[in-house]
Parts: sequence; structure tokens; C-alpha cells
Amino acid sequence: MVWEVWRYFSHHRIERLWLKPDFLFTYYGFSWVHPFPGNWLYLHCGALIVAAFFIAIGFLSRPSVIFFCLGWTYTFLLDEQQWVNHIYLICLFSFLLFFVPAHRAFSVDAWLRPRLRRQTASAWTLWILRFQMAVVYFYAGIAKLSPDWIHAVPMWQWLSESEQPAAIHRFLIKPWVGYAFSYSGLVLDLFIVPFLLWRRTRVAAFWVALLFHLVNQQIFYIEVFPFLAIVATTLFLSPSWPRRILSLLPQPKTRLDHDDAPKGSSISQSLVLNFFIVYALVQVLVPLRHFLYRGGVEWYYSEHRFSWRMLVQRERTRAVYYVEDPNIDETTRVTPDEVLEPRQAESMGWRPDEMVQFARYLTRIMPQRGPRPLRVEARIMTSINGRKPELIIDPNVDLAAEPWPVGRPRWLREIHEPTPVRHGDAEEDPFEPDLLHMNK
Repeated sequence: MVWEVWRYFSHHRIERLWLKPDFLFTYYGFSWVHPFPGNWLYLHCGALIVAAFFIAIGFLSRPSVIFFCLGWTYTFLLDEQQWVNHIYLICLFSFLLFFVPAHRAFSVDAWLRPRLRRQTASAWTLWILRFQMAVVYFYAGIAKLSPDWIHAVPMWQWLSESEQPAAIHRFLIKPWVGYAFSYSGLVLDLFIVPFLLWRRTRVAAFWVALLFHLVNQQIFYIEVFPFLAIVATTLFLSPSWPRRILSLLPQPKTRLDHDDAPKGSSISQSLVLNFFIVYALVQVLVPLRHFLYRGGVEWYYSEHRFSWRMLVQRERTRAVYYVEDPNIDETTRVTPDEVLEPRQAESMGWRPDEMVQFARYLTRIMPQRGPRPLRVEARIMTSINGRKPELIIDPNVDLAAEPWPVGRPRWLREIHEPTPVRHGDAEEDPFEPDLLHMNK
């Protein structure tokens, strides 16, 4: 995380993502979260680097974990458009570190305060971390059980866009390579955890996962996630593996002072158990919420977040908004790229809550000549994995008057799942040339 946060400085992301835009999309219930003014956001990210380094060496571990978790979650909440699975996963891991006594061995804290030293820890502190990574793997595999993934369409599109040398690119765009990537990813995500938990296959499964993530890092631009996943996968190895490696190195003769883990009261143990049962249920049930609605999740972005759906689809969107002033019976046509930063306009697409937020933003910046509120309608066409574009929302709904959609809003049109797209059938740009000029 020291490296990851530093990249926000080296890639000028702090200004580009949070300070430059006039408007940021926020999560439901967190519209009050805003970027710190001036240079304070730079100082905040610098403090995150320090906290991450302190956690790594085990210095002031508890305060550092608390600050890093809250500070990283704050940056996560600043802009809903920056949703990436691994950013959410880092929030969860740093939250779980509240409860894990990671500073009781091989740490500066244990060196400075010998009474903290322990050779053992409660088993649940390891299993809750294993559980979290198992959820990521399993639901990533479940998301791949779709007709498009079986026909390798998303993977073929990702591979064709991968920035590789010409010789490697010619190899990657071969049809069988897309199928190989698709099926290997599906099998690994669904079955890697059982093989990691079985002692006889554990080491081999780890090396397979290591190779899988390193290849992903080389082919796809997915930032820190492959390295995060590799390190988190080591949680499934025998808990003694770090000590076995360190035993090969010359070491001073020291020993840990205590062999027994601290024992809490029965009340505190019960509270911890009940808390993690609730936590586990949330992690298991939230990715399944799309089963509450008709229609596939591919066409409805409402259930995409917090569900570990990674690289399973490519979507293209064309959107035109119409701001009507009923006071003078005048309608103004607006496209997102006229108002937002290019990155924001491209990412907004067909996300229902962002449509509502953008419509409300338009009512704030567009002139209003009378007491009656502005009305905002939209024509939004979406293509999934190169299919023919579909009108995704009711074109007559006033988005500015709609409540913030928590689930799947009623004004999303029901899309009947078309025939699966096969390799070579998907169009690079399925939109008509004049679609952006459509009138209300």
C-alpha cells in the first residue's frame, strides 16, 4: 500500500481524480463526503503512506491501522466513479486488521514492548482473513458462469485491447487464446480455495495462483490487485511458513516471551463471534442481491458493485440528456462530455444512481426562469459485449425528480437477454454514426 498510494502522487491522480472536477459522484448516504481543500488532500495521502509503512513494520500498529482504514475509506467514498474491486477489498482488509493481533510478533511494537510478544493467536484471526479472500475468488468465479464468458467474448475484447508488443498481440488475439484465458480463469476462481485448503494440493495450488496473477498483471492493466491477491493467497499456507523462511537466515538469539494467546472473557468472545457471523453473512449475501430482480445483472449496473464481478463484460454507452424549463417551454440538449471531465463522461454510462445525480446536477447549473423546477429526461443506449445497443431507461421519466435509487429502479427498461455473442460477432463500435445527434 506504500507503493499503491505513492502512485497517486507519481501519476498525478490526486488532482486529476478529486481536485480538478467541478462535480463528483458519491455513494448513497455519503454525499457529505468532500475532498479536503487546497493541499490538505496531498497531506492526507502522504499520511496514508506513513501509516501503511508503520503497519508493515509493526510500529504503532493499532493507531496506524485505524488511521489507514478510515483514511483509505475516505478516499474510496470521495468518488463513486472510482469504484474498483480491489479498492473496496483494501477497505475490508484494513478494517479486519482492527481485530487481528498482527503486531505481536516480528514487529517494532513487540520489540519495544516485550509484554506484547506472543507465539500464538486465536485461530479466527486467520480464518476471517482467509474467508474474505475466499469470497473474492468464489464470487469472481460465479460471475464468470455466464454465456458471454463461456464463449470468451469479454476476454477476447480485453485481450484485443491489451497494449503488448506486436508479436505478443498477434498471439493474444487468436480465438483459442481467449477461450484458454476464459476457462482457466473460471476454473481457478471456482476451485482454487478448496485446493488451497487441502494440505496435499496447497503448495501446487499456490504456485498456480501465483502464475495466474502474474500473467494477469502483465496482460491487463489492473494495478495493485494481482500483487494484493498473491500476498493474500499466502494466508492459506501453513501459518508457520514465515518462521520457516526466517529460520534459514542468520538471526540473533532471541525468543518470544509468551507461548499462550491472551484469553478474553466469554462475553467478549461471544460479541466477536456474533459480529463476524453478521460480517460473513453480509459478504455472502450482498453479491447475490441481483437474484431479487428479473433480468440479467449484465444489463443493470445497480448490482455490479460489491459483487466481485471482474473483467466479465465490456459496455459502450451513448447518452443525451434533455433539460426542459416548463416556465418558458424550452428544452436544452446536453451530452455528458459537455459538462463533465472526459473521464467522468466516459465512465458515467448507464449507472442508475449516477444518472440521477447527473440530472440533479444539471438542474443546479442550468438556468431556470420561473418557480417551476427543471425537468430532465434522457435517451441512453447501451451495448454489452458488442451487442446491438438497447434503450436502457424509460425516456419519459424525469430523472431529476426521482429518488436516489438504492435497488433496481422502476424506470430501467427490462432487457430480454439476446442470443450470446460469439468470437468475431461483436462490433468494435455498434452504434450508428448519427446516434449522438438523436433528437428528443
